Amino acid sequence: MDITAEQIKKLREATGAGVLDSREALRQTSGDFDKAAAYLREKGLAKAAKKSDRAASDGVIASYRHHNNRVAVLVELNSETDFVARTEDFGALAQGLAMHIAMANPLYVAPEDVPADVLEAKRAIYRQEAEATGKPAPVVDKIVDGKIAKFYDEACLLRQPYIKDDKVRIGDMIAQAIARLGENIMVRRFARFEVGGE
Repeated sequence: MDITAEQIKKLREATGAGVLDSREALRQTSGDFDKAAAYLREKGLAKAAKKSDRAASDGVIASYRHHNNRVAVLVELNSETDFVARTEDFGALAQGLAMHIAMANPLYVAPEDVPADVLEAKRAIYRQEAEATGKPAPVVDKIVDGKIAKFYDEACLLRQPYIKDDKVRIGDMIAQAIARLGENIMVRRFARFEVGGE
């Protein structure tokens, strides 16, 4: 099958992948756009996983202030080198994350950042609610696990769907950036301020 330049361009714009990767993805999937995009995501996630244990100690601090001046965010996004940290792509990612944090109000970066006492308190509440339904213990356990997963999806930045594209989670967005930029990238920390908030 012949792959057109227009198909490659469309896939590149949607995924941020390079020309050769886009062409190969379209060839592998017989020109199917959705399958090619999924192929590139999987390939990017595999690349990102290989880089995830590398030290990321450079980076930037990005800020966002909402138009009403009532919400502001600082986020530290790290890369392995200042070369990548100075790229437009990296800067745009940091700004997008800061804006997302302002709107989505995550409490933690990742599930492993949730304090054990908070997690146990949530688990106890969910268990009590599930047991009140009178369902058997194995079903109660599944209900509790499901509610904990939903809590992570709401409270942890990396598990949240991106506010500009709810089909992409923040963690996947970062993994795609790792694949594009060729370095480990991680959100180190963030602070969200809201007028009248705690």
